[in-house]
Amino acid sequence: MTSALDAIRDGYSFFEPAIELGSALDGDTPVTDARVRIPLSMLNRHGLIAGATGTGKTVTLQVLTEAITRAGVPVFAADLKGDLSGMASEGQASEKLLARTKANGQDWEPAASAVNFYALGGEGTGIPMRATVSSFGPLLLAKVLGLNETQESVLGLIFHYADSNGLALLDLSDLKAVLMFLTSDEGKAELKSIGGVSTASAGVILRSIANLEAQGAEAFFGEPEFDISDLLRTEGPAGVVSMLELPAVQNRPALFSTFLMWLLAELFEQLPEVGDADKPKLVFFFDEAHLLFQGASKAFIESVTQTVRLIRSKGVGIFFVTQRPTDVPEEILAQLGSRVQHQLRAHTPKEAKALKDTVATFPVTDFDLGELLTTLGTGEAIVTVMDPDGSPTPVAPTKVFAPTSKMGPTPPEVVAQMVADSPLSATYGERLDRESAREILTQRLEEGAEDDAQAKGKAAGADSDTHDGDEQPQRIPAPRNTRETSQSSKRQDKSLLESVLSSSEVRTFTRTAAREIARGIFGTGRRRRRK
Repeated sequence: MTSALDAIRDGYSFFEPAIELGSALDGDTPVTDARVRIPLSMLNRHGLIAGATGTGKTVTLQVLTEAITRAGVPVFAADLKGDLSGMASEGQASEKLLARTKANGQDWEPAASAVNFYALGGEGTGIPMRATVSSFGPLLLAKVLGLNETQESVLGLIFHYADSNGLALLDLSDLKAVLMFLTSDEGKAELKSIGGVSTASAGVILRSIANLEAQGAEAFFGEPEFDISDLLRTEGPAGVVSMLELPAVQNRPALFSTFLMWLLAELFEQLPEVGDADKPKLVFFFDEAHLLFQGASKAFIESVTQTVRLIRSKGVGIFFVTQRPTDVPEEILAQLGSRVQHQLRAHTPKEAKALKDTVATFPVTDFDLGELLTTLGTGEAIVTVMDPDGSPTPVAPTKVFAPTSKMGPTPPEVVAQMVADSPLSATYGERLDRESAREILTQRLEEGAEDDAQAKGKAAGADSDTHDGDEQPQRIPAPRNTRETSQSSKRQDKSLLESVLSSSEVRTFTRTAAREIARGIFGTGRRRRRK
């Protein structure tokens, strides 16, 4: 083991700034002068935290987050179980904890982190995070709705129609209004003009939206839309933790995972290129990563892969957190420079195969990783990262440090008070409902109905005049020209549409939407900036 420890000491002795994850293990004993570290400049090369349930993934995430924010880098993390909220509270010293930290060579002192708590659409305790349907885009929305590739392409055409006609899609009611209009008698001609859109496909999408609404997802879509610059906050020399509370994620896991992908797409679209920086602008922890890839289309996987590959040049590092490396597609896994692998179990043939596949993802080492991965204790992990030159470090069995903040949830009343005191609550707290597709189409249909009523009234009056022979001279009715009547009706419909689209509000929106539509690799539109 001496030669392996020497290799670990040399492999992790960087001269540039790095964050410490723990100490290397010699059997069950931590070797305090063999620190396992990740270069700060390599955090934007992404990473993976994996392991079976209860093996310490959450604690590792907490330790990394604390070290990263102390280095002045903001962090985004999703809290699925409520455990991570403890970062807002100081850790509690105990005899057992102090004995562990001393044996691991950790100079432990209790400390809390600066945390902003968020909640999807305001569901739960947190500053509401919302996104408009337009900015979410058809590709991401198709993933949430569970559409197949054909229906996904149909949704893209519907988004294109809405943009071309100045119909702002802010919430789900706007998207439903456009779909219902296109499948109605009044909109059938326009549905046909889009091309390749069947009424049946539109109906499937409409039902999928209704199912999503039944799960309460309508609270998430709308305005004010979240500004991703609020994820880049610092407080003094330390980065701020943006923590998304997700107590009800089990009800709509696809929405949760796809929303995180929307955040990444927004970051990719809006942040400038920084190249190879001394430290990242943001580190993004993507918990329950397997939810993102379950049932995803080929186009979606390709888009995620492209985002992961390119976003590092924007100064953003992504850590996927999941149970097995095989939960992440190979083309994405190959781009993850840092690996923190906790214990895996091999009680079944399927688990044994997953263990074998996991071992194959690590660099060549003298350790018997198959045996080691099944015998690791809680809070222990196998680690390899990228050194400053971009080469993989030696595989290191590691005793992970203990968090300085509380291991466990912060009391709900404390979290609620922090949310109420946050200046961001004034920005995002109240939901907005400005004019959008639903209102525009409703007005259009009402005006069309009024025109029809007036036309029928005139026709009835003319009929009455013709039959009133006592007071009016008898007139010979002119022959009806069906073609002229049809053309007149078309002109009337066209003038109605032009009257809507010629309004200054719609012209302004259309010009903006034409520039913004289809921005980003997910077909997302750039968010309007707050004033």
